[in-house]
Amino acid sequence: MTEVQTSWPQGTECVARYNFKGTSEQDLPFNKGDVLSIIIVTKDPNWYKAKNVAGREGTIPANYVTKREGVKSGGKLSLMPWFHGKITREQAEQLLIPHETGLFLVRESTNFPGDYTLCVSCESKVEHYRIVYTNGKLTIDDEGYFENLMQLVEHYTKDADGLCTKLIKPKLEEGTVAAQDEFSRGGWSMSRKDLKLQQVIGKGEFGDVMVGDYRGTKVAVKCIKNDATAQAFIEEASVMTQLRHDNLVGLLGVIVEENGSLFIVTEYMAKGCLVDYLRSRGRTVLDGEALLNFVLDVCEAMAYLENNNFVHRDLAARNVLVSEDNMAKVSDFGLTKEASSTQDTAKLPVKWTAPEALREKKFSTKSDVWSYGILLWEIYSFGRVPYPRIPLKDVVPRVEKGYKMDCPDGCPEVVYNIMKQCWNLDPAARPSFQMLKEWLQHISQGKGKKP
Repeated sequence: MTEVQTSWPQGTECVARYNFKGTSEQDLPFNKGDVLSIIIVTKDPNWYKAKNVAGREGTIPANYVTKREGVKSGGKLSLMPWFHGKITREQAEQLLIPHETGLFLVRESTNFPGDYTLCVSCESKVEHYRIVYTNGKLTIDDEGYFENLMQLVEHYTKDADGLCTKLIKPKLEEGTVAAQDEFSRGGWSMSRKDLKLQQVIGKGEFGDVMVGDYRGTKVAVKCIKNDATAQAFIEEASVMTQLRHDNLVGLLGVIVEENGSLFIVTEYMAKGCLVDYLRSRGRTVLDGEALLNFVLDVCEAMAYLENNNFVHRDLAARNVLVSEDNMAKVSDFGLTKEASSTQDTAKLPVKWTAPEALREKKFSTKSDVWSYGILLWEIYSFGRVPYPRIPLKDVVPRVEKGYKMDCPDGCPEVVYNIMKQCWNLDPAARPSFQMLKEWLQHISQGKGKKP
């Protein structure tokens, strides 16, 4: 047993490297790829006490598991590391030197915008095959049609099927790493054959969200089938591997199929998104204590992100999910970045985004605090859309002149005061999430009248 293993604290997630059937009643059997959570090191340092995702506990051999790591590669994660974008025919030929039969890359077509070119090294030259995009499908020879580039490349790695050679070795774009390899190395790859998809619970531009079963555990699954969309979701999943907190929706794993389908598997949240939960129940069902619990749950998650230098950028009640036992968990990490990065503001939700983020693309924990103030207003108005009766185009000009929404009916003044502090036009004057958490805990305990 290594020194690293003996230092694993309680709660550390690990992945099974082999099958283990158990040798006594105290043992916890598992299969290769199962995720286990460490409870404690036993008296014998070669064994841990651990539990599986279903909650069953028992002892496991330390040398059968490896620690699960966040996917944080130095390069850009890519589902298509062989795709080089806009490069010329000549540049492609240079990249495929020295010639090695089966070495290949894909580029955008320079002569036919919207189409692609498959460049393949064959003996001592490079062949260029035009990939035509027609009726929503891709084809090289008008005989085989494919949904996406990954599916096309997969086909030609198995069979030349008219090409000069089958595709053997991808020429990776500089600075990229294969996402499939990184997720597998970190212990996040799951087996497609163990995932049973059930009913659709949501639809989006990217594909479907479904309820599924993974080795006996109920899960939620985002099913993505479009190249560009899948690439964006890979980045979301990589962020989720680095974040573990009770009030963040937990990533269980990722499945990348060779045909380009991507499945992101997360814990199942039985009661759906918070905004729908609030609207469907209202004040007759949800009292002040229930609302304050949601407020605190989200604040706990955001304080954790703040402490780990992550900015969510899209905090809203629609992106908070509710579990079977009424715990609120922050989800949708598609825009979440480390605090130093910038972002295009074209698709940001105006009513939830801080003025400086919309105006100058300045995102920080303090812009998340602004959004948190809007979320508080949503919670205490039972899911109303913010800035009611104000046209969308007028929201930002009015906010920048100091306009603040009125206190929702029935909302305690002490909570409304917190909202107003979150909406300070000066980001530096807004409270931190740690400070907000302390204020809210005092309110929850009945100790504080005002922040």
